[in-house]
Amino acid sequence: MTQDPYEILGVSRDAGADEIKKAYRKLARQLHPDVNPDPETQDRFKDVTRAYEVLSDPGKRAAYDRGGDAFSQGFGGAGQGFSFTDIMDAFFGGGAPGGGQTRGPRSRARRGQDALIRLDVTLAEAAFGVTRELKVDTALRCEACEGQGTAPGTSPTTCETCHGQGEVAVVQRSFLGEIRTLRPCAACRGYGSIIPDPCRECSGDGRVRSRRTLTVKIPAGVDHGTRVQLTGQGEVGPGGGPSGDLYVEIHVEPHPTFNRNGNDLHTTVSLPMTAAALGTHLTLPLLEADVATADSESGTETTFELEISPGTQSGSEQVIRGFGVPSLRGGRGDLVVSVVVDTPTRLDPRQEELLRELAAIRGEETPDGQVEAPHKSMFGRLRDAFQG
Repeated sequence: MTQDPYEILGVSRDAGADEIKKAYRKLARQLHPDVNPDPETQDRFKDVTRAYEVLSDPGKRAAYDRGGDAFSQGFGGAGQGFSFTDIMDAFFGGGAPGGGQTRGPRSRARRGQDALIRLDVTLAEAAFGVTRELKVDTALRCEACEGQGTAPGTSPTTCETCHGQGEVAVVQRSFLGEIRTLRPCAACRGYGSIIPDPCRECSGDGRVRSRRTLTVKIPAGVDHGTRVQLTGQGEVGPGGGPSGDLYVEIHVEPHPTFNRNGNDLHTTVSLPMTAAALGTHLTLPLLEADVATADSESGTETTFELEISPGTQSGSEQVIRGFGVPSLRGGRGDLVVSVVVDTPTRLDPRQEELLRELAAIRGEETPDGQVEAPHKSMFGRLRDAFQG
């Protein structure tokens, strides 16, 4: 069999690193013992792997191109062994540009975590928006070391164990020969450098916990559970890394008059039976009444004159268009007013006499009443339609 690594991988002598790696991956997928257990194929897999070891190492490749012996460069089994990581790359695509695995020392600077804070607001503040100042306790960049984690006047030193690579090679023997696996350096934890004199303020983390004040603008129309995102206002990352985001979760306090359903507001008014029978009008407070007095000075209506028609029944509703909650996407919901008619429970003799007189006039001294089936739901009506 040929001893030329270029011929074994099927590439030209001027092939680039990416082309060589691509050729190796293709052959490794075809020849790996887990895919093809034939002994002859296993021998060829060893040759392909050793050829790649020569051509993927710039020093070994240059020595071979100058006429050196491939065997002396690790091609024939007399070298330092091949990297098990490269075999894994052939199957999972790591290490290549755009792949999911990176090699070398990892950065000390990492993105910080997101933070969540709860903000209690009134229904009016949720509906019309509000600006609040919040006190937030998060990690901030250490000003003493400017996020570097080192004491003033010092800097990180190169790790003597991995020589700044952030990883060390662990050699194991197998039926393929010596397998070299790269692992994070335990001495520097994969950073490639060591901080000999950490900052006393942050103990080398590059950040400290502190309380700060933020001004938060809550948009009009938010609802209970809405989260407002403040980009870059969360935790500062270790090593002076970029900050995460801060999320402000809205909690709307109950209102004594209004209940919210989507962008609609619901309220209930109670009327005596005489007012419901004869009709009346009443002054209904709006949600705008909860806003600062400056709004009323600017001409914003805080009340609505509601007309109650004669003969209004208990449970009836009136919809006042455009007096609900503003939508985040524009527009505004409605105000739905439910009417409850109060029936007197205690009558003095004169009141009872007048009511009996009214009943006589209306022919209602001994009313029979009307028994009706309850209103069917939409599902019930559909079921009856299908059943004929």
